[in-house]
Amino acid sequence: MAAELLRIYDENPAPKHINKVVEVLKKGGLIIYPTDTIYGLGCDITNVAALERIAQIKNVKLEKANFSFVCEDLSNLSDYVKQIDTATFKILKRCLPGPYTFILPGGNNLPNVFKKKKTVGIRVPDNNICRAIVNGLGNPIVSTSIRDEDEVLEYGTDPELILEKWSNLVDIVIDGGYGDNIPSTVIDLTTEEPEVIREGKGSVEIL
Repeated sequence: MAAELLRIYDENPAPKHINKVVEVLKKGGLIIYPTDTIYGLGCDITNVAALERIAQIKNVKLEKANFSFVCEDLSNLSDYVKQIDTATFKILKRCLPGPYTFILPGGNNLPNVFKKKKTVGIRVPDNNICRAIVNGLGNPIVSTSIRDEDEVLEYGTDPELILEKWSNLVDIVIDGGYGDNIPSTVIDLTTEEPEVIREGKGSVEIL
């Protein structure tokens, strides 16, 4: 079945539209949604069948996949991450919400499929739509970028072109306006000093 294109406004996401997306996620659906960088492909972190679908699309084994956890804020971090020190928390507070992915030590309460992971990538995008979805869902979205390194870049920024390409693979494509072509900056905070893994949209000067 073809995906639905759903227009949601970042400044004031309509609750009825957010609820519709949340219902699809709860039933194991996949969504493509806006972030503060590239559009993301996401599902409910607790739904194994949906996680398997994403792994299949990305052509990776689920237990080896490096998906990010998109959170509404830092309040439930301890559910997925081991206790972190004050210096690490200060960096997170300074940078989030924002265009960063932070690699942190995986906690004991990770969903079963991620239990063996020593680290997890945490995102809190500066985008009201995806944070409203996470709030409605009550737990993070597992997310990966829709961008392929060898693809023409335009399709990844225009929701209508995204729909054309992904229509048979996902359930909803959220049109939150044009996306960005620059990915998040990835910073590893599990090492003694913060280590920049990928420089993207987020400034590394903030460290």
